[in-house]
Amino acid sequence: MKFYISTKGIRRVTISNEDGKGSAKTTTAGTGAGSGRRISVRTVFPVVLVLGIVLPFLFVRIAILMLESAAACSSLECAGWRFFNGVDTSLELRDELTRALIEANDGNVNEGAGSFNELVKEMTSNQDLKAFAFKTKSVLSQLERRVQLARQQESVYWHLASHGVPKSLHCLCLKLAEEYAVNAKARSRLPPPEFVSRLVDPTFHHLGLLTDNILAASVVVTSTVESSINPEKLIFHIVTDKKTYAPMHAWFATNSIKSAVVEVRGLHQYDWSEEVNAGVKEMLGTNHLIWKQYYNKEKDLHYTQEHSRYLEALSPSSLSLMNQLRMYTPELFPDLKKIVFLDDDVVIQHDISSLWELDLNGKVIGSVFKSWCGDSCCPGSKYMNYLNFSHPLVSSKFDGDQCAWLYGINIFDLEAWRRTNITETYHQWLKLNLESGTTMWNPGVLPPALIAFEGQVHPINSSMIVSDLGYRHQSAEISKKKLEAAPIIHFSGPAKPWLEISFPEVRSLWSRHVNISNKFIRRCRITG
Repeated sequence: MKFYISTKGIRRVTISNEDGKGSAKTTTAGTGAGSGRRISVRTVFPVVLVLGIVLPFLFVRIAILMLESAAACSSLECAGWRFFNGVDTSLELRDELTRALIEANDGNVNEGAGSFNELVKEMTSNQDLKAFAFKTKSVLSQLERRVQLARQQESVYWHLASHGVPKSLHCLCLKLAEEYAVNAKARSRLPPPEFVSRLVDPTFHHLGLLTDNILAASVVVTSTVESSINPEKLIFHIVTDKKTYAPMHAWFATNSIKSAVVEVRGLHQYDWSEEVNAGVKEMLGTNHLIWKQYYNKEKDLHYTQEHSRYLEALSPSSLSLMNQLRMYTPELFPDLKKIVFLDDDVVIQHDISSLWELDLNGKVIGSVFKSWCGDSCCPGSKYMNYLNFSHPLVSSKFDGDQCAWLYGINIFDLEAWRRTNITETYHQWLKLNLESGTTMWNPGVLPPALIAFEGQVHPINSSMIVSDLGYRHQSAEISKKKLEAAPIIHFSGPAKPWLEISFPEVRSLWSRHVNISNKFIRRCRITG
């Protein structure tokens, strides 16, 4: 038997016996140069799949690198270096651009491209980075000036829109004045004779309202009565001017409020002493002179929050007799000992009878301090935001970090007020401010009141009221839950709820108390 094995690998095995009978041959695939090799599909498919995934990403990466290289480099050498090394030159470009912008800060940037498209077109033909920085700075400065001017114009337009009388309210006043003239019921006595004794009864809850806005007064009264646990204890004392007295009287005479008592009085019906009349005239005249000086001053045209407050303070409402007469509350209600004073832009949502039970601890006024923003005053609500502490007389007597209190809802202890000289102090500071060239405080009703009532204010729980619903930024930040939980909401700010510029998301809280079934409301097209 013979056994053969090839030296180049196992190519063939031959087994045979010596007599040549019978043989067996086995042939296997060798590793010789001339041998063929079959590639399996299972081997090829994963390779093709991997290449199909990788190649598109590789192509995109190469394309991005080439485009970035073309933008950041001016030569093929730079592009090739960037491609093969993979180093990002954006940091170097940013540093160089930053240096150029800093240099442009000290240069003249008044001349520049008229628009961003012109800037791009100009810079594609000019590769000077410093020139690009100057042009960019100029364009940004121009845009900033335009934005500031647009904001200032917007605040002026808001100022004008917020102090006009809507046609619908003017219509309501005229219709009710006509009704007062022709309808005996509209001229009936308010309150009815059987309730007159309650007007001075200290066991009832007395509320004061100074306003010439009939619709606003109706909402205040209606919302208070609807929210009260004991509406039969409520006595409303509404004081208005001579021109609004007839329509105001006609409204409450023909729209009687169940349970509660409403009194409407005109200023012409008061029989004040000569001393009081002289004081009121002096107060109005001094405030008018202060207002006039501010109005004639030139103000910086750059938009700021102070600019908006300045415009609001210079509104005609700051000269309104209704607003100024707060300082004569004891003379307006000579027979009362305590009264809750309401602004006509508030809505009562929950019972407020606890206010009459509040002990003021000998202080004259109870008020909410704007301190619900964390542990300190809300922004823009400190004395320094109302008074000028660069004036030596102001800085020597008051603390600029002290939190200011709010109008809107106040409790007055009229007996304690009559024992003080608050009204006289108010007059003295008005004269001092006028003599100093109106430099002691910002224009408005609140700043001199902060001075006059200094040391005579008792804090009310700040959760009682949510204010600033007439400001766009404030009303948007207040949650619905907080609005619904507040017993009192105050539409302080230019966007009063009876104006077209009011905010729909909060206006409904006011308009739901408007009596849209009233014939005069429908005729004047006042909607809820």
